[in-house]
Amino acid sequence: MGEVLGVLDGAAVRRWCRLAADALGGVRGDLDALNVFPVPDGDTGTNLHLTVLGAADALDAVPAAGTAETWRALARGALLAARGNSGVILSQVLRGLADRLADAGPADGPAFGAALRHASDLARRSVEHPVEGTILSVLAAAAARREALLADAVRAAAADARRALRETPRQLGALASAGVVDAGAAGLCVVLDALVAVVTDEYPEHYDVPARVPGIVRAEPAAPSPVPGYEVMYLLDAADAAVPALRETLDGLGDSLVVVGGDGLWNVHVHVDDAGAAIEAGLAAGRPHRVRVTYLHAPPPDDDAAHRPGPHAGRAVVAVTAAGGLAALFESCGARVVRREPGAVPPLAVLAEAILAAGDEVAVLPNEPEVLALAEAAAERARDAGARIAVVPTKASVQGLAALAVHDPLRRFGEDVIAMTRAAGATRFGQLQIAGEEAMTSVGLCRPGDVLGLIEGDVALIAADQETAARSVLDRMLSGGGELVTLIGGVHAAAGLVGVLEDHLRDRHPDVEVGVYDGGQVLYPLLVGVE
Repeated sequence: MGEVLGVLDGAAVRRWCRLAADALGGVRGDLDALNVFPVPDGDTGTNLHLTVLGAADALDAVPAAGTAETWRALARGALLAARGNSGVILSQVLRGLADRLADAGPADGPAFGAALRHASDLARRSVEHPVEGTILSVLAAAAARREALLADAVRAAAADARRALRETPRQLGALASAGVVDAGAAGLCVVLDALVAVVTDEYPEHYDVPARVPGIVRAEPAAPSPVPGYEVMYLLDAADAAVPALRETLDGLGDSLVVVGGDGLWNVHVHVDDAGAAIEAGLAAGRPHRVRVTYLHAPPPDDDAAHRPGPHAGRAVVAVTAAGGLAALFESCGARVVRREPGAVPPLAVLAEAILAAGDEVAVLPNEPEVLALAEAAAERARDAGARIAVVPTKASVQGLAALAVHDPLRRFGEDVIAMTRAAGATRFGQLQIAGEEAMTSVGLCRPGDVLGLIEGDVALIAADQETAARSVLDRMLSGGGELVTLIGGVHAAAGLVGVLEDHLRDRHPDVEVGVYDGGQVLYPLLVGVE
């Protein structure tokens, strides 16, 4: 055993955060399997892992920061990366610790204990309707004791959390019925165990996640509750004074409401039937961004099926898309398609099952930045069953189509993935989008009805009509050269738009080959690819 730390300084916080991210990554699948409350969507472990991983990456970006800056970077990184109900709550726990410890100097036992109690109170207040038997109960138990030495304080917090974890099925009927402990609470225990390891220099061989809790009997059966249709999450730039009204509005729309943050930046999580209304509530309070909408009514994952080999042996490609025309296009190129709702990501369990069923060597095309992290998590779940899975980091459908164009199932899998990745990376992408509200963009103020021209995901221009915007996007994208242009028209494309653009390309860029397709996408009147 090495040196036991007497205080928790910036260097120790960095080691703890990275170790916690690694530990959560190692038990992610086990935590996902426990996930039955508030929605049995099998992604709690993934959400916690991505949340702490975001915090760790934020710390890596400020390698020379002192203790105060380290705590603040940790809290902000977790807030920006927080996913799911438990991930958002955990980000608030880290914020609570930072509130008390950032300016207090390296923390000893009493300072850490006081900070953990503050974090527990802050996390509970962030949940509109706290439920016992969850991460909040276990956090409260972890924060109850007062110890003089830092090592004793963190050991006591971790041990008390583990004891409280075992009690969660007695507190919450959904857990008792499933015979499991709370998934978010189990993840918190792993985070605290990682802290013990850093402070005491005693590193466990594995981090325990209880699989089942036998013998739990409740006097009254748990009545099933109706589950809203969508999980809505977004970051929100808003004045602190606007948040109480936002909470009241969202509470009336759904449940599982958690709002965390402060000082003008908030992370909002809610389960609702009307996703649009939840986003509109954010617009009324401030500026929502990084909006994620996930459909919740996916079939629960089949634990036995998850460990059976897929029915299709051999090489396959799985592509994710929201549009019918794009789905048909991907299928015509040989891919298996997973559909998602426009503006949303597919359920983790559905994507993982599709990957597993596709074959024993599978390349995954996410085709949206928001789907990329989910695809990585789904691929990891499928790898546990023995399949070889690679996620090609396509950020747009045109990149996915470019990757499919060079796919060769007769090549070695690794070589095939490299070729697909290179083809996707060599494809610049752009799109048109209609502004739905007044907002400040990187090129100025846009108003409702304006046409935005985006290149590589950033607003490059604002125009009054689609033809003007599209011609400008094409000229800018081709200014650096290009041999093939792909034009994919959407549902709301202006009449004759694609024909006008073909004429424009013949006049201005006669050497460029043009491919035209009907994508059927709703959000973007036009998708553009340049290779």
